[in-house]
Amino acid sequence: MIITAKARLAGVMGWPIGHSRSPRLHNYWLQHFGIDGAYVPLAVAPEDFETVLRALPRMGFAGTNVTVPHKEAAMAAVDVLHPLAKRIGAVNTIVTLPDGRLEGRNTDGFGFLENLRQAGTVWRPASGPAVVLGAGGAARAVCVALQDAGCPEIRLTNRSRARAETLAAELGGGVTVVDWDRRADALDGAALLVNTTSLGMSGQPPLEIDLSALPGSALVNDIVYVPLETDLLARARARGNPVVDGLGMLLHQARPGFEAWFGVLPEVTPEVRDFVLETVSG
Repeated sequence: MIITAKARLAGVMGWPIGHSRSPRLHNYWLQHFGIDGAYVPLAVAPEDFETVLRALPRMGFAGTNVTVPHKEAAMAAVDVLHPLAKRIGAVNTIVTLPDGRLEGRNTDGFGFLENLRQAGTVWRPASGPAVVLGAGGAARAVCVALQDAGCPEIRLTNRSRARAETLAAELGGGVTVVDWDRRADALDGAALLVNTTSLGMSGQPPLEIDLSALPGSALVNDIVYVPLETDLLARARARGNPVVDGLGMLLHQARPGFEAWFGVLPEVTPEVRDFVLETVSG
C-alpha cells in the first residue's frame, strides 16, 4: 500500500518502545482497510514526553497511544481528560480534537470486557463475585470495567495490602480487600478470577494460588500473554474451568483508538490474532 503526503498518522509513545506490538496490529488494519495512513513507534524519554506530545498535532498526527512509563504523565499533559480515564488514573490513548486540543482516554477496560465477550464464555458481570489479583494500573482498569458492567462484588488481593486498600478506597463501594496470604479463600463462590499481576509471565516468578475453592463454572482470565497459556490458565483448564488468555485484551483495547484516528472500527478476527501471535513467544 502506498502512503501519500495526505496520510493520517498515529503512533505509540514509550521508553523503550521496541517491544510494542501495536505498530504491527494497527498497520495490519490500515492495510486491510486500504487506509492512507501509518502507525509508528515513538521512543520518547520521560523528560521529553510533553514536548514531543505537544508537537504531534503540528506534525499531522491524529493521536497516539502511550505506554510505560508515560501513562500517568499523559494525564497531566492532555488538555481534556475523559471521565473514564480520570477514574482509572491513567491514559493509554490520546486523540487530537478538531480544534487541536489533546484528549486523553483509557481503553483498557473496554479491551478487558470485549476479550471476555468475544471468547464466548457463559460468564456475565452480574453472575457473581470477581476476584482480582493485583492492584496496579491494569487492576484499576479491570475493576472499573467490572463495576460499570454491574459486577456485584470485587474481591481485591495484592502482595502489598496497603496498595490494595488505597485502590479499594478510590474505587468506592463493592470492593473488599483480602490479604494476599488468604487469596485462595477469596475464590470460594467466585464467578470470575482475573490475574492482573506480572506473576506467571515469562521471566517473572510463578503465580502461586490454590484453586481448590474455585467453583468449576468460574471463568479464569490472565491478562499476561507471554506465555499465551500461563500456568494459572493451564491449571484452571485441567480442572474444567473455562479460561481466556490475555492477548485479546491487548487487541481489543486498540480498536477505539483506531476508530478515532482512522474512522473505522476494526474487528479482532482470527487472522488478526494469528498475525500478532507470530511475534509472541512462549
